[in-house]
Amino acid sequence: MIKLTLRVEDLTDDHGIFLIKLARKAIETYLQKREKISIPSNTPPIHKEKSGVFVTLNKIVDDHEELRGCIGYIEPIKPLVIATIDAAIAAALEDPRFPPVKLHEMRDITIEVTVLTPPKKIVVSSPNEYLSKIKIGRDGLLLRYKFFSGTLLPQVPVEYNWDVETFLEHLCLKAGLPITCWKDPEVEIYAYQGIIWKEEDPYGKIVRVSFK
Repeated sequence: MIKLTLRVEDLTDDHGIFLIKLARKAIETYLQKREKISIPSNTPPIHKEKSGVFVTLNKIVDDHEELRGCIGYIEPIKPLVIATIDAAIAAALEDPRFPPVKLHEMRDITIEVTVLTPPKKIVVSSPNEYLSKIKIGRDGLLLRYKFFSGTLLPQVPVEYNWDVETFLEHLCLKAGLPITCWKDPEVEIYAYQGIIWKEEDPYGKIVRVSFK
């Protein structure tokens, strides 16, 4: 029986390689033909289970990477294969922080796919407990407050060398709120984990990212 929600710990590096290649093909096909690719016939069964996923595009500029787009699904609302196709195209064309990606740029762009566990609310009796319950390199965070929300993936605080408090402050900013909003008892913060694969170079070797 196919499970409704995927267990990320069941994913292998072969699964990650499939997702990266799928994301690149989805983007390049759409940029060339304005057509969304179909689910490949060789899609592993596990990718037909529902999962949250984010696709991140980084452009190589002067020997370093700069963010070029990042969009995804926090909740497991779609089969992983479909969510990856949709998120990849959206990351290239719909991230409001950047102009749409052009096809010629893809030779300078690396692709990163993060498959997520479902977010779980962090239960605290005082907001200060967040500082001990959140672990850098393990947890991504989702903030919800009234009509506001924002999320930051697990790799973000590692890349910027943030401590937990700085992570929370930037999460507030991402949600469009003051940096100290995480101290408000009405704010809800959820944690999720992810498995990350990325291209070392455009069209290059695909590796699993570890922060241990």
